[in-house]
Amino acid sequence: MINLTDSAVNALKSAISSSLHPAGGLRVMIEAGGCNGFKYKMGLAEEPKPDDTVIECNGLKVFVDYKSQEHLVGTTIDFVVAPENSGFIFHNPNATANCSCGKSFS
Repeated sequence: MINLTDSAVNALKSAISSSLHPAGGLRVMIEAGGCNGFKYKMGLAEEPKPDDTVIECNGLKVFVDYKSQEHLVGTTIDFVVAPENSGFIFHNPNATANCSCGKSFS
């Protein structure tokens, strides 16, 4: 359902190892809002919620809630280091339009 690039895996492993709170994986969600109708949300989570799907990616667990699954099928999450805008980038084949910030889609 979701793929992580090597760069994203390395960034997440670093975040997990330096987190002050226990982190069992990465939670990825879609919410209404943003510039184009939906926005991506992600953060470290201790454990999955009861309705989450748990995906193993290169030794990391990704937790995706039931409502977000249909929007995220086939998505690749990358981590890019750039002088002006470093961070996670979503390559979502289900998006028909993307915001220039890369954080929202329709």
